[in-house]
Amino acid sequence: MSTERLIYLPLGGAGEIGMNAYVYGYGAPGKERLILVDLGLTFPDMDTTPGVDLILPDITWLADRRDRLEAIFITHGHEDHIGAVAQYYDRLGAPIYARTFTANLARRKMAEFGHPEKAVKTVSPWPEATQVGPFGVGYVPISHSIPESSGLVIDTPGGRIVHTGDFKIDLTPGVGEPFDHALWESLAEPGVKALTCDSTNVFSHHEGRSESSVAEPITNLVAQSKGMFVCTTFASNVARLKTLAEAGVRAGRSVCLMGRAMQRMVEAGKETGVLTGFPATISPEEAKAVPHEQLMLIVTGSQGERRAASAQLASGKYNGMALRDGDTFLFSSKTIPGNERGVIRIMNQMSELGVDVIEGEDRYHVSGHANRPDLDVMHKLLKPQMLIPMHGEHRHLREHVKLAKANGIQGILAVNGMMIDLSGNAPKVAEYVETGRSYLDGSVRVGALDGIVRDRIRMALNGHVMINVILDEEDDPLGDPWVETMGLAETGRSRAALVDVLEEDLAQFMGRATDKTLKDDGKLEEGLRKVARQSTQTEIGKRPEVTVVISRLTE
Repeated sequence: MSTERLIYLPLGGAGEIGMNAYVYGYGAPGKERLILVDLGLTFPDMDTTPGVDLILPDITWLADRRDRLEAIFITHGHEDHIGAVAQYYDRLGAPIYARTFTANLARRKMAEFGHPEKAVKTVSPWPEATQVGPFGVGYVPISHSIPESSGLVIDTPGGRIVHTGDFKIDLTPGVGEPFDHALWESLAEPGVKALTCDSTNVFSHHEGRSESSVAEPITNLVAQSKGMFVCTTFASNVARLKTLAEAGVRAGRSVCLMGRAMQRMVEAGKETGVLTGFPATISPEEAKAVPHEQLMLIVTGSQGERRAASAQLASGKYNGMALRDGDTFLFSSKTIPGNERGVIRIMNQMSELGVDVIEGEDRYHVSGHANRPDLDVMHKLLKPQMLIPMHGEHRHLREHVKLAKANGIQGILAVNGMMIDLSGNAPKVAEYVETGRSYLDGSVRVGALDGIVRDRIRMALNGHVMINVILDEEDDPLGDPWVETMGLAETGRSRAALVDVLEEDLAQFMGRATDKTLKDDGKLEEGLRKVARQSTQTEIGKRPEVTVVISRLTE
């Protein structure tokens, strides 16, 4: 009986959409050699993570075992798969492998952080394979909404794993490689131990539409529109950017790309040769001289991001451009769950300006992920012994396990932190690993359990009271406490100023405090905080966060 095992461990992306990070290992239990597939991030929202810039997976488990990490393999260039490679290079230090277009994006990120670009290795597609430790890893072209997406064949002494990455079955993707049924079917010839598979659209029962299907509707819409035409989509979907730009040129419009992310993607596509024949565009400065009705802007911000071009145009101006009554704005995108409020806010702001807002999810957008019939096809092409659903919320993973069972495949629902042993004839849970998320807050990474974001939310919900107290050498108060408030109503139930009410109640507390309390900063702080919260609750119905500053004079 073999003493080695084959394991799978998601640190992000399993039980959520975004922040993908999947560990595979082979070797003696607790001593496995490891590889990491993808290292992505997700974006914050003002409700649950106010002030946070980015959300990253917690890689503590992997960083503690960096001496066993052979390499990092990136399947494609979406931020939820590549976004954290530079953020975490200092903690992992492993070589990063990717295909040409994705490698270009990764090197740009590494350069921004001052990391060596040579740490990113460019690989060729299947049948070439990269040997690292006990793993042979090959990149198999697959269609998605960004060029050069790839699934991975991971060959190990314990069997072959196929990791689909994000994918759809698209025979005419416009930019990037079409899905090759024969190629994917050939991967099953040696036998597939496990298929780790995209689950995003498992609830969509109709066949997925090709990227090429949106070209004609978009072209007709742009041709028929009056005023300036503005559109947004995912910056990484360069096929869609090309379709939009071509529609603008056909309508006799000058086309301007707005937003750094969009410009970077087009530059990377041209540099690597995956994006050819992209129409000529003009700069934002040149766009100012073009008559309003002859201009087309392609802008960032399809998910309602507050600092992106869409949001700024909705609020007034961006790069000297302003929306007017009679203009058209197209969302050639799908709103990711959780972003609805931000997108709707922008749509309403544009409507108030007299702009015709068009939601493109049905006609002017197609998903980059496999619908249920496509997942069926993948199951039948690869005939895996077992299936592990990934890239989806818990409900998606659970439904995908049901689909696998209906297709006669053993499935297991594995969420972040659940290590799965794939060594036997059926997948089983080997152990549980502590996982979570890390926040990029300004220029500092903080843990989700550090309390910083929690305190920020509590202050936002409850307001803040600052109490200042000075005591002399004998521990006697010098004057009454004084108070400053933030985020609280100025007057309350008594119709007096809230600050005055608080200062009066705190002064009474200080007047009756015992010597024992006055000598003990901890007890004094606790008493002052309690009085402030109770008084504020009585006055305005809020229990604020309270900071107490005690100053003691010394000889």
